[in-house]
Amino acid sequence: MATAVATLTPARVWWSAVRPATLAASVSPVLAGTAIAVQEGGARWGAGIGALVVALAIQLGVNFSNDYSDHKRGADTPQRIGPVRAAASGVVAPDHVKWAAVAAFALAGVVGLVVSVFTDWRLLIAGAACLLAAWLYTGGPRPYGYLGLGELFVFIFFGLVATCGTVYVEALHVDVLSVLAGCALGFLASAILVLNNLRDIDTDAAAGKRTLATRIGREQTRRLLLGLVVAAFAMPFVAMAVTPVSTWVALAELALPFAIDSVRTANANTSGLRLVGALKRMAATEIVLSLLFAIGVLA
Repeated sequence: MATAVATLTPARVWWSAVRPATLAASVSPVLAGTAIAVQEGGARWGAGIGALVVALAIQLGVNFSNDYSDHKRGADTPQRIGPVRAAASGVVAPDHVKWAAVAAFALAGVVGLVVSVFTDWRLLIAGAACLLAAWLYTGGPRPYGYLGLGELFVFIFFGLVATCGTVYVEALHVDVLSVLAGCALGFLASAILVLNNLRDIDTDAAAGKRTLATRIGREQTRRLLLGLVVAAFAMPFVAMAVTPVSTWVALAELALPFAIDSVRTANANTSGLRLVGALKRMAATEIVLSLLFAIGVLA
């Protein structure tokens, strides 16, 4: 362990704490939501850029907050396999990680306030809910990430709220297509978290971190992962059935091989390193699906 830490630099540790693969969960809803707004002739690019900054800042805040809170609660053990945790690395001071989270949330709050002022003051309520949910994931007296509710909140905030919120700030309304796109991306964002928790299932259980995976067990978690993927890739067909969207949205199905590969890896392995690869492919699935869905909407 000492040898591994000795090879780390602050820059590498901070980059690991960013968790680049998870940023797909922030970019994808904004991409799909912007395409829907453009298709409906109501895109406001300034608001769209603001929505992207808010989404990325909240994701960074969640990652840094999770890093810090897990360290303080003793959930980061030497046996854990995955990205280096900054607070537990011995290279970066834990308080620096905490203040990085605060700074990211503050940026999201300021930009969100500006977007709300120029769009609709009621967005302040949604923004406050997003920030509160981000902080309470592993922070606060009863973090819901330790209660097995992480996947549900990810679906809501990184799927429905992020996608529908993007459409609203750009087009000033939300339609059925926005909700279905939000569901598809929320399912995949939840699948990313499921893979993360499946990788950490043993170390989380040992540390008393009661994620959904530790509560339902490895096999049920794998079934949940499959169900989330099936639900996500069903959404384009539902959209074609109940909205006037172009059949070109079926292009999104071309992202399915990435997801299948991740599910196969999760079903065949308990190795943390292989599950890290599966998580990255699931993140790639989400960004590719959102891109192809956007192309289909605009076709």
